[in-house]
Amino acid sequence: MENLIQKCSSREHEDINANSYCKECNIYMCKKCYDFHSKLFQTHQSYNLDNIKSNDIFAEFCREKGHNLKLEFYCKTHNELCCCACLCIIRDKGKGQHKDCDVCIIEKIIQDKKNKISENIKLLEYLSNFFNNTVNQLKKLFETINENKEKLKEKIQEVFSKIRNALNQREDELLQEVDKRFENEFFEEKIIKDAEKLPDKINKSLEKGKIIEKQLKIGDNNLSKLIKDCINIENNIQNINLHERIE
Repeated sequence: MENLIQKCSSREHEDINANSYCKECNIYMCKKCYDFHSKLFQTHQSYNLDNIKSNDIFAEFCREKGHNLKLEFYCKTHNELCCCACLCIIRDKGKGQHKDCDVCIIEKIIQDKKNKISENIKLLEYLSNFFNNTVNQLKKLFETINENKEKLKEKIQEVFSKIRNALNQREDELLQEVDKRFENEFFEEKIIKDAEKLPDKINKSLEKGKIIEKQLKIGDNNLSKLIKDCINIENNIQNINLHERIE
């Protein structure tokens, strides 16, 4: 039996899954067989297979499919227990698994296994300590590797941070230098703003000149004001001509 799922031991119900097991009879039973068996053998202890979480109660029986016999032999070739069905050719059911192996009864290997278990316990204790120490060493090694990795990452970030700061500083210096060169070699923004005012200044001077001309024709008595306005227009014209020469 490999996973507690067995067919009923009755030939009439051999295709039906068993739901109980009788240890005394070493048989698997479907519900119908169980009802009959429990009435016939009331003192037998039966197990409900659906409720069994461990297969320890079947430890003394062969787990090969269809055998259902006690493990009374030991196969030295494969280092495992087997039943009599494993050792012989079963009619209509095929070949035994250990028919050609070196086999003995289990009573002959009890002392050998007792001695062997002591050796195996010592070996397992050694292996346990060895691998625990190995695992601890590996953990420390990986911790060191991770620490070095983080330190390396921090160093890389530090270097590139300095590079970025230096590049940003150099960028600012170059931009400032460009501004200074253009300020020294080209007109300042103030000149452009003054030039934008010239058309309006010309129009106002033109209008003012026409008014003065009209006043002179009609003989305006405020000569000082007229002359002052004429001087302003002349100055405006001079400034406009100066601007044209600069361009």
